[in-house]
This record gives sequence, structure tokens and C-alpha cells, in this order.
Amino acid sequence: MTPAKSKLGQNFLRDTQAVERIVVALGNLEGKTVIEIGPGRGAITGALAAKAKQVIAVEFDRELAETLRKQFDPERVTVVEQDVMDFDFRAAAQQAGDKMGVAGNLPYYITSPILRRLASNHAAFDAAVLMVQREVADRVTASPGSRDYGLLSVLVQMHGPAEPLFTLPPSAFSPPPQVHSTVFRWRFAPRFKELGVEEIGFLRFVGHIFAQKRKTLANNLRAAAVAPALAHDALAKAGIDQKARAESLGIEALAALWRELNEVLPQFQSAGSGA
Repeated sequence: MTPAKSKLGQNFLRDTQAVERIVVALGNLEGKTVIEIGPGRGAITGALAAKAKQVIAVEFDRELAETLRKQFDPERVTVVEQDVMDFDFRAAAQQAGDKMGVAGNLPYYITSPILRRLASNHAAFDAAVLMVQREVADRVTASPGSRDYGLLSVLVQMHGPAEPLFTLPPSAFSPPPQVHSTVFRWRFAPRFKELGVEEIGFLRFVGHIFAQKRKTLANNLRAAAVAPALAHDALAKAGIDQKARAESLGIEALAALWRELNEVLPQFQSAGSGA
């Protein structure tokens, strides 16, 4: 058995009931292609292969990739030895001929970049069921006004609703990590068009206003080179209290504020929006 490599954040899931719950949470997989991120020793891979038409297992570790190729039927499981940050999700979806599912026990040290990568390739997916550190799941699924609500919450939820499913103790893994892990489901249904915002510019704007999340919106806008008078006017037109903090505002209110600022402030526009 290939030993875990701590430098790659490898903690292999060994709870068979959790594996089944992850697969069930993805819904009906008949005829579908599923991307598995970080398949490790193949605990989830086998369960996915029993339900899905095709599993594309993206594994960075060469030894694990070689073992997985020997372990599974190549007609059902394609093992790709690659950094998931370099994997072409859109090409895979095009080859599959439909939107794909995503599953994975994400390495803790690279969780946020992977979530951003999935968000930027949202057109390739319909749903993801992912295991992450419990604190990250709390941030991803947080509601406005909670201490966990922030930039990552907005990034994920602008691409579709995210809900926590269940939490596992360290003993569910080998070797056991020092933290609990939570599985959450993310249904891809982007809200940019609905809310009248442009994706790249809006997310850049959200990055600015959450830069110092405990400061007021007005202060964060000032730090982003927005004149105080303009910030005051935009907040008023968007119906937002002048002393409000970004963490208190739902996505709809953030979108309303972006719309007020977008036409006059190039730093909140994308390169393709005429900035």
C-alpha cells in the first residue's frame, strides 16, 4: 500500500459509509462523467465507477496514479497524472458531451485555489460534492452576518448554492488529520446574469470590499480609491447603511452596490467590459 505523503496533504478516507453518502449526494450518475479530484487510494473512485459512465481521476502523486491504473478498468476510470490546477475541465466536458459531476477529498493546503478553479470553469459542471476542512466548509456555506461569511462565501455562492452535508472526525481517515472534515454539496447555477453583474469585475469588486472585512464598506471603498462622496452616494442609492460592513450584506445588496459603481469606476470592471 502506498504510504501517505504529508507534504501533499494526503489523508485517505477509509469510512465506507461516508464514501457511499458522497456518491449518493451527487444524484443519478447513469450516463454521466464524473471528475474526481485527488482519488488517492481509490476509496471514492470505485464507488463512483460503479454508478457513473466514466470517472476521470485527477491524481498528482505518480505512485498513486500508477496504482490506480492497475486497480481499475480503464474503460470506466481514466487516471490523469496531473496537478488539478492545470487540468482542462472545459475540454473534458466537451468530450463528455454534457455537464459533469465533481467529487473529491480536497488537500487542505490547496482547497481555496481548487474552489476558485472550479468556479472559473463552472460551465463544465452541474454539481460537486467535496470534502474539505470543517472551517473551510463553514466559510463556503456561511450566511451574511455570520463570522464565517466573507470573500470565499460570495465567490462560491455566486456560482450556485452550497450546503453542508455531514462532518467526519479524524478517525475516518488514514492517517488521521488534526482537524474535522465536512462534506458539502455545491450546485452550479451562476447568478451573475440574474443580478445584472459582470463576473470578473464583480468578483474583483468583492475582493476589494472584503479586503479588511471588519472595516466598514465606506473605508474599504476608500482604500480601493473610491472618493468618499462617490462611495456615500453609491451606498445611498443601493439602500445600504453608511456604516455597514461587507460581512453583513447578502449577495443581492453587494450586486446592487457594484451596479452603482461599475459605470464610473474602471477598477471594478473587467478588461473586456470597456475599462
